[in-house]
Amino acid sequence: MSAQVLIAWMLAFAVVLGSARLLWRLRREAPTMRPRAWRTVALLLAQAASAALLYCTLFPPPVAREAGTLVVLTARASDVVAQGTPGDHVVAMPEAPARPGVERVPDLATALRRYPAATRIRVLGAGLVARDREAVAGRVVDFQPAPLLRGLVELQAPARVPVGRQFAVAGRGERLRGGSVELLDPAGRRVDRAMLADNGRFRLHATTRGAGLALYRLRLRDARAGMIEDVPVPLEVVPARALRVLVLAGAPNAELKYLRRWALDTGVKLDTRISLGAGLQVGTAPVGLDAATLGRFDLLVLDERSWRVLGAGQRAALSAAIDRGLGLLLRLTGPITASDRERLRALGFSAVAAGTARETRLGDGFVRAGDAVDALPTLTRGALRIAANDGVVLLDDAAGTPLTVWRARGRGRIGVSTLGDSYRLVLAGRGDAHGEVWSRAFTTLARPGAARADVEIDTASPHQRTILCGIGARARVAAPEGQQLALRIDPASVPRRCAGFWPNTAGWHALRDGERAIPFYVRDATSTPGLSAQALREATQALAAGHSVQRALRATQPGPRWPWFLAWLLLTTAAWWFERSRLGQPRLPATAA
Repeated sequence: MSAQVLIAWMLAFAVVLGSARLLWRLRREAPTMRPRAWRTVALLLAQAASAALLYCTLFPPPVAREAGTLVVLTARASDVVAQGTPGDHVVAMPEAPARPGVERVPDLATALRRYPAATRIRVLGAGLVARDREAVAGRVVDFQPAPLLRGLVELQAPARVPVGRQFAVAGRGERLRGGSVELLDPAGRRVDRAMLADNGRFRLHATTRGAGLALYRLRLRDARAGMIEDVPVPLEVVPARALRVLVLAGAPNAELKYLRRWALDTGVKLDTRISLGAGLQVGTAPVGLDAATLGRFDLLVLDERSWRVLGAGQRAALSAAIDRGLGLLLRLTGPITASDRERLRALGFSAVAAGTARETRLGDGFVRAGDAVDALPTLTRGALRIAANDGVVLLDDAAGTPLTVWRARGRGRIGVSTLGDSYRLVLAGRGDAHGEVWSRAFTTLARPGAARADVEIDTASPHQRTILCGIGARARVAAPEGQQLALRIDPASVPRRCAGFWPNTAGWHALRDGERAIPFYVRDATSTPGLSAQALREATQALAAGHSVQRALRATQPGPRWPWFLAWLLLTTAAWWFERSRLGQPRLPATAA
């Protein structure tokens, strides 16, 4: 509790106590000796007003004042044209260019100590680094940013991708009209290429290979194919989760053959049971489709034949298993009956006939750099159009027609696919696209695995602060040069448990926390000037937006005390005189001589 609040409570208590004392004394008086009502009300109001005036004397209300402005020059401040006003104090941060007659300070906190009256800060140039952002608390921030640099200014890429999965790299280039961008794998081979849109945006795709730390490269070129920037794209390729999948099929086909090959290559434990008719079955020994059997698997794959022959007990067991987390992929590549549509509606899907099976091609994300329009082979889509009110499209074709749709049910997920011959991708030399189709389906629909307790790492360039949250008391960082640096958790960051780390060099670092070893990459700011400038710009803009909502409050100061003290003294004196006067008192009876 602050002193201001404490004194307010004390004064309020004194008023209540004094008023109670006055009323108690009046109650003890004989009715004929009690003063008039207006006198009692005046005394009560005088006590409350005296306490209020005393509080305003101790803590005078704030009044508006002329806010002082501190002009802060940061990196690239010379690119900003700004008009100053008389009385502004101008200081330059260490990153700012030299300017004659401008005072240079080591940080913003030092400048604010030298000019404590400044309630407004105007930042010119690239923006405030992390060292100076916490010092602006309680002040209004205006930001006049420098123009964006030419090159890459935005980049979105995943930090961790399983083996065999496709990933996307998106971003935006500045002042590169007519330019292009290409993505190179760790071996230096180009895996995707695209022309920059009118707004500079792009999106590229690639597929991971072996597990480990990989460093892809992103190259931006201008309209004349001259290289503007070569940006590293770090990626941790992790081993795919060993899913346990049960496949029930009504007949052998090429689709199952190539699915088994893909599963063997990626480590998926595929249990396949193919019916040959007349009670014959190929694959593992047949067992009942009950709760115990389904509980051993993460995903169940059914075609329309195997789905159609399930009994009522098996459907009930399957429904309960899905509610507990089992995933179901239903492949409908042939015609279905009215009863099949009813069962689909029970699962939350609707199926509309779409004539006969049609040829189609996969859409965006599967076409590689330099591919022709017809480079991907034609695939067969079933004569159905699948939809669900709360469904999510997992895979669609080049025309936007959904090929696989899924929805959640209980703790599990159900997907329905009409794609019948994805194996043609392998025959056409696009095994990566075939793997992506099945990997996307399996990882999306399968039973969720145990949650991984990841830390949050906000990386920065060398000699800038990197923040690591969710770490243990003995966490440390291994630098590329082999140095082990212990981390100290900031007590104010509980329960997030965060620590700061200032890397000396760029490259791969590793956070070691108990048995965990989490790699993260530190970019060299000189190799990605556009990205660094944009990150600095966004952080300062967010700071300015957050501190501009209290402009009126921050441009005030405590008012003078003497008027309130004079009013309190006059009122208290008048109340003292009035309390001892006979005004409003009953007349005393005359005494005999």
